[in-house]
Amino acid sequence: MSEHYFSKNPTSPEKRGLIKCKLRGIGLEFLTASGIFSYKRIDNGTRLLVESMALPNQGCLLDLGCGYGVIGITAALINPCLEVTMTDVNSRAVTLAAKNAVRNKAMNIATRLGSLYEPVENVKFETIVTNPPISAGIARVVEPIILNAPAYLKMGGTLQLVVQSNKGGRTIAALIEEAFGEVEILARGGGYRVLMGVKNP
Repeated sequence: MSEHYFSKNPTSPEKRGLIKCKLRGIGLEFLTASGIFSYKRIDNGTRLLVESMALPNQGCLLDLGCGYGVIGITAALINPCLEVTMTDVNSRAVTLAAKNAVRNKAMNIATRLGSLYEPVENVKFETIVTNPPISAGIARVVEPIILNAPAYLKMGGTLQLVVQSNKGGRTIAALIEEAFGEVEILARGGGYRVLMGVKNP
């Protein structure tokens, strides 16, 4: 069976890399490694999500499936008042995300290893942000992320995610509508959409 970036413990030889970029006007550096999603460059979906995500003024933010930490670290630097938690099932990703938080001087971050919401079972967030692993299967992984999100959000909290319009875009939009009652499009670009659901009474 071939190894995927959503493998718990990647066994492939680790090829290290360094990505230097600017997101939301902030200069950033990310250590990367093979066995992690988009380790050679920041993919277009993640970039669109980071550039368009709506952040709360304060409270807790979850970067679910954080990879090497692009979304959570950028959010933490934009708003140092946030308490950011970054989680991933991939142990290699969590190790690098923690190193990248230190490298970029993002002090308001905690990293946790585990699948989906397991690492944050008793926490509620203002915002959950994710570039979900479509390759892992919509029914197996993406659907549980969306349908269980309201249970981990405070009232008025948001789930924000990016999806390729031609790779399950309609299905995922329908799931958000099912979970939240409606779906909002925050941004479009390059064949991607950033979708948002808001937890209302």
